Amino acid sequence: MKRIKNFILTLILALGAVSCVSKLAYTEPDLQLPEKFQYTATADTASVANLEWKKFFSDPILQGLIEKGIKNNYDLQIALKQVASSQEKLKQAKYLQYPDVGFGVSAQISKPSENSMNGKSLNSFLGQSHVEDYNAAFNLSWEADIWGKIKNQQEVSRMQYLQTYEATKAVQTQVVAAIAQGYYNLLMLDKQIQIAKSNLELSTNTLSITEKMWQSGDTTSLGVQQATAQKQLTELLITQLEQNIAIQENALSILVGENPNKVNRTIEMSDTSLPQNISAGLPAAMVSRRPDVRQQELVLLESNSMVGIAQANMYPALKITANGGVNSFKIDNWFQIPASLFGSVLGGITQPLFQKRQLKTDLNVAKIQREKNVLAFRQSVLNAVGEVSDALVSNESLKVQEQKAKEQVTTLKNGIKSAEMLYKGGMANYLEVITAQGNSLQAELNLASVKRQRLSSIVDLYRALGGGWK
Repeated sequence: MKRIKNFILTLILALGAVSCVSKLAYTEPDLQLPEKFQYTATADTASVANLEWKKFFSDPILQGLIEKGIKNNYDLQIALKQVASSQEKLKQAKYLQYPDVGFGVSAQISKPSENSMNGKSLNSFLGQSHVEDYNAAFNLSWEADIWGKIKNQQEVSRMQYLQTYEATKAVQTQVVAAIAQGYYNLLMLDKQIQIAKSNLELSTNTLSITEKMWQSGDTTSLGVQQATAQKQLTELLITQLEQNIAIQENALSILVGENPNKVNRTIEMSDTSLPQNISAGLPAAMVSRRPDVRQQELVLLESNSMVGIAQANMYPALKITANGGVNSFKIDNWFQIPASLFGSVLGGITQPLFQKRQLKTDLNVAKIQREKNVLAFRQSVLNAVGEVSDALVSNESLKVQEQKAKEQVTTLKNGIKSAEMLYKGGMANYLEVITAQGNSLQAELNLASVKRQRLSSIVDLYRALGGGWK
């Protein structure tokens, strides 16, 4: 046993002398990022994405919905389970550098032919026609990590774990943004149905006046029909909006992991507030903050380690095997110590020579995959910069659109009053009144839509910058 220990110690010392680091150095690809985002005046280092979602969304009802979503959303729960699974694999990878140890117990009885040499030898030397063999032994097998293959395998497991972690953050940003978008869409529908019901009152009053004028002979039945059609059109719109509200409530309920149900809200869209001083920050900071971009970079790091593994497979492998235990050809003296003890140690170096070009192919494929992942990483960064730029230009444009829509609503509301007064005085016909009401209704509905789009553009910008997972 002492010789075995000395042999193992000698191999370990030799291993320390010849081992070298083969982990490939990682060089971040040149991303060619702009100094600042398009449609921003200055390169401000601050970013609205640094705000936690609870500080970004101040509406307590929306906060409650998002909290439910983060806790109960099934997509997010699936992502968390994937993280837990990868974490287990990462724990296992930490033991890759340790030897495999097994224990086995075996018993064998062999009876050779009496006419064979073995049979005759047994009868001559042992005086029996069979032979017994009882064995209990520990078996050890260990591959020295000379070229860093095991370290690279551990690095692959670590990168895969971090990918699932970043993927979970990416899912959360999507869930938070989707809940906010759905909530603001619901507030818009509430506003639109309120507008439609108000317009229905105007249409009802216009119809009543037109019927009285028809009865007095001041207008024709066509005027009554047109006023009735306008009222029916508004009633149809209300029914459609009620349907859309129910569908949006169902969608929001599913997003927060609940059965379809009504969503309570106590505020109107006009009371909704989001940060107005939107700062995008620097593109470089966005790259390090966006979970999907970070995930793609981790894929690149994983492929870098895969190249190291493929390269190490082409070099000699030092493997040590050892076994030891007790062995006997009689069961009654199986565990007699030290007579039954045995042991052996084998150390060998294997150099792959010809494997039908498999190892070289694996290395080349790993390198090509790394190059593909470099391109995918650059593409993800480019897409992220584009999403931020889209959200910025949308937000600025929608500010102007909202102001113009407000002015249009004011103008058309005044037009309704003028048309009604002229109609009562006989200086305007029913078509002018109906047209004024229809235009005003459409303008108010459009204003509500523009307001919702502006809120959505702010949420899109927050998500595109990497906000929502804190």
